[in-house]
Amino acid sequence: MSGHGDEPPSPDELAGVFHVAAVDRTDGTVRYFGEPLVRPSAVVEHLSPQFSRSGYSLTLERQPGFPADGGVVVPRRQQYALVAEPRDGGGLPWLNVALLVVTIASTLFVGASSWYYIPVTEQPLRLLEAWPFAVAMLGVLGIHELGHYAAARYHGVDVTLPYFIPFPSLLGTMGAVINIRGRIPSRRALFDIGVAGPLAGLVATVVVTLVGFTLDPIQVPQRVREGGAQYAISFHDPLLMQGLEALVTALGVGAQVGPGEAVHPVVFAGWAGMFFTFLNLLPVGQLDGGHIVRSIVGQRQETIAAAVPGGLFALAGFLYLTQDAPPIGFGVWTLWVFWGLLATGLAYVGPARPTVDESLDSRRTLLGVSTFVLGLACFTPVPFEIVAA
Repeated sequence: MSGHGDEPPSPDELAGVFHVAAVDRTDGTVRYFGEPLVRPSAVVEHLSPQFSRSGYSLTLERQPGFPADGGVVVPRRQQYALVAEPRDGGGLPWLNVALLVVTIASTLFVGASSWYYIPVTEQPLRLLEAWPFAVAMLGVLGIHELGHYAAARYHGVDVTLPYFIPFPSLLGTMGAVINIRGRIPSRRALFDIGVAGPLAGLVATVVVTLVGFTLDPIQVPQRVREGGAQYAISFHDPLLMQGLEALVTALGVGAQVGPGEAVHPVVFAGWAGMFFTFLNLLPVGQLDGGHIVRSIVGQRQETIAAAVPGGLFALAGFLYLTQDAPPIGFGVWTLWVFWGLLATGLAYVGPARPTVDESLDSRRTLLGVSTFVLGLACFTPVPFEIVAA
């Protein structure tokens, strides 16, 4: 039956929140037919943790009636059904573990070869020297996703553990995702799930960045400095990173970067965390920003989402007209064209829709606005560019 082998709560255990007139069990799914004793939007919020402990996800549906003795459906006004569906069984999540292991290897390899300047093909055992970068990068991404996971479980929403995505790029990963398998009961739950990831990830990002600024810089080997490379990638810092750098400098704990040196790779992990945070907070589709805006403004979120691709395309056009042509490849404007196209697809798919669609409280609305302000502090129109070495 349930993911933990427990029985779902009995009708008596729902007393005070939901009056049960009939119960139906079909293929493991349990439906409690009856009437809410509190406002409908609060029923799932009150009972989800109780059902979650038994291994069930919970939703509330309007019903035209409920089955009485003999299976005859008796019509009733304002009748509801609490639907408890068993989650998947337990056991080790092998796919999650396998992807995490591969992503750790990918991040170590990219960190060692690209940021620590280690010739890993000649000295493969030195790969482990890049562990601070790997821990920082995967820690930021993992804490972001675990923020979503914890909020979803708090509201009794069935959700998977994070899936990390390995990729041999400058980061070693393309991020991590979780899969929400259950229905989201209310705007309050949608907001909490959406906002928990960026806020948790930002806390981790700030910690990682501050630590990175205090670590000794990396000596760039002479073979790299005299390697004859014609081009290099220059990264531009968002306002939040500039503020953190100013803070450690004012406190006298920041490491000084001298000639032939580069900032510690952990700093770049913090930069990447900020970049990911801003992108995730775009108010479109089922990105974190889309969840937050959908919670605050309801279905008007679709109007806001429709404007996002236009804004990204406008930014791309502005940079195309005002930035010097890069010495090789494409300018940074192509990044915003890509995200404009992606945002168009996300807007077309649409946002998540909570089961009970009631207005959000003012406290959460204020927190949502504050989260977007923090996201803007992670934004820079030209995050990187290709320059002559």
